Amino acid sequence: MQIQTAMPRMGDLQGLWRRSLIAWPDGRRDETTSVHYLQGPSRYADLRCPANRPDFSRVQRLDDLTADDVAWLAAQEGFAGTLVADGDAFEWRRTIDFQPPSDQSDAGHLCFEAGMLVEQGRDVPYIEHWHRASEVNRPCGALHLRQSDTGIDGFIVRVGDAFMYARDRAAPLPRNVTLSQCVGGSGSPAAARAMIDCEISAGGIQAGVWRIEQSSLPFREGRELALMSIPGAGRLSSSDIAPDGAPLFRDWKIIAAEGDTDSILNCLSPLPCTP
Repeated sequence: MQIQTAMPRMGDLQGLWRRSLIAWPDGRRDETTSVHYLQGPSRYADLRCPANRPDFSRVQRLDDLTADDVAWLAAQEGFAGTLVADGDAFEWRRTIDFQPPSDQSDAGHLCFEAGMLVEQGRDVPYIEHWHRASEVNRPCGALHLRQSDTGIDGFIVRVGDAFMYARDRAAPLPRNVTLSQCVGGSGSPAAARAMIDCEISAGGIQAGVWRIEQSSLPFREGRELALMSIPGAGRLSSSDIAPDGAPLFRDWKIIAAEGDTDSILNCLSPLPCTP
């Protein structure tokens, strides 16, 4: 049954949201998954981590993940892309997806009920309840990035003092299967870990420090986002860690920017002015 109400405007959706419920017609429901959904001017990022997460404190790099670690992480969900109005619904178009790509669209009808945002699936039957995690929705900006040497996509979304960062995996995945299925048939531990190597991280900004609080890659938690910019060059660099623990630097080209991008670029450390 379609929700009969006025459709929210795009600006009404900007900000950080947490989910309290998803329910399906067959009686299944989930009230425990930790969900961060940050909506910028149109770009967004979303991270969904199941409850009862194992202790990953010993994991400092991708190669530290055991087969059991990889199997648990493969149950996570997360995505980043662009939100568009599609008739009387909204569609979350996914450029990055932690799970393998699907032929099903991610679209829903939205309405506000007593301050709660209710989402009802358009093509797949479900209901989700969303709640604002912060009333501060400015500044609001987002960047769509592309890695210069690999073509890997990335996103940064900032609203208030909340941010999310997404970086796609290098290994392409088949369509219309689960990540658990892919990992199970990967053939080697290294191949399975490469399938997991997709970062979607959520964090907060305090005193100019962008610190990751929750991530699809647990060893990223507690670290600074560590992005650096070249003013006027349309490029960013990010400091990362290779699977074996060696330092890794990613060179990003800004391919789209929207909203208050100065709130992102002016807060990043400057790179040396090299050609």
